[in-house]
Amino acid sequence: MGSEVIGGELAETIGDLDRSLAGHRRRGSSIGFIPTLGGLHRGHGALIEAARRANDIVVVSVFLNPTQFGDQADLARYPHDLAADRALAVSAGADIVFAPPLEEMYPAGAGLVTVDPGSLGDMLEGATRPGHFRGVATVVTKLLAIVAPTAAYFGEKDYQQLVIVRQLVADLSLGTRVVACPTVRDPDGLAVSSRNAFLGPSDRRVATVLFRALTAGAAVVAAGVADGTRVEATMRATVSAEPAVDLDYATVVADGSLEQLTVVAGDVVLLIAARLGDVRLIDNLRVGR
Repeated sequence: MGSEVIGGELAETIGDLDRSLAGHRRRGSSIGFIPTLGGLHRGHGALIEAARRANDIVVVSVFLNPTQFGDQADLARYPHDLAADRALAVSAGADIVFAPPLEEMYPAGAGLVTVDPGSLGDMLEGATRPGHFRGVATVVTKLLAIVAPTAAYFGEKDYQQLVIVRQLVADLSLGTRVVACPTVRDPDGLAVSSRNAFLGPSDRRVATVLFRALTAGAAVVAAGVADGTRVEATMRATVSAEPAVDLDYATVVADGSLEQLTVVAGDVVLLIAARLGDVRLIDNLRVGR
């Protein structure tokens, strides 16, 4: 696209962002948006690059949203280095980095009105992290209202979040196109994640069992097995070979939804979540029939 280069501008208030985008909005420029918590990595870079290829202006938000963290210790240790995040965002193609302080997003400390993701937010990750997706849905709604992007980019690694955001945008008629981008992996298959920074070298090697479990489950599906419980059992058996890993769930859902399947038919997504020490890891793999 023939975009006007802004040069990695930093906007710290909604007013700053509005001023930066005003001319582009008047001209009808397309705006690509990537919301992040910070701790940017190659996965975020891929989202930014995808937005850069398709839009006139690219905005990346860096906001460590406290309302989606139930564990305050987890919030406190989440990686956050604005200078490094801004450098990565700009190098990947961002025009504007929107990095509001807490009081800009929540002037009263916390919003009285929140966005309820309904039953989609109570299952899988939501069962272990109550309130998490309410925080996600609320902050995503706020950010989409603030930025008013043409398209917002989300990684497929956070599959449940992606499903909820798509439903949120549709149900609330927010008008933004939600673009899903493939999971970025290291050569050994481990999905790139900000939380990988918490893994020591030995745990880092053990963590690859999640992807091995997914590929084992995918092989069973590819072999023609239609029994979802057998697919799940295969994933669980793979993880059990690593006693340091505490499996939360391994399940099969219909592609594009969170409908858990006992009979595998059509395109499906294999989901897995586990703890390795005090680090929670999630991953998924789409499998065609």
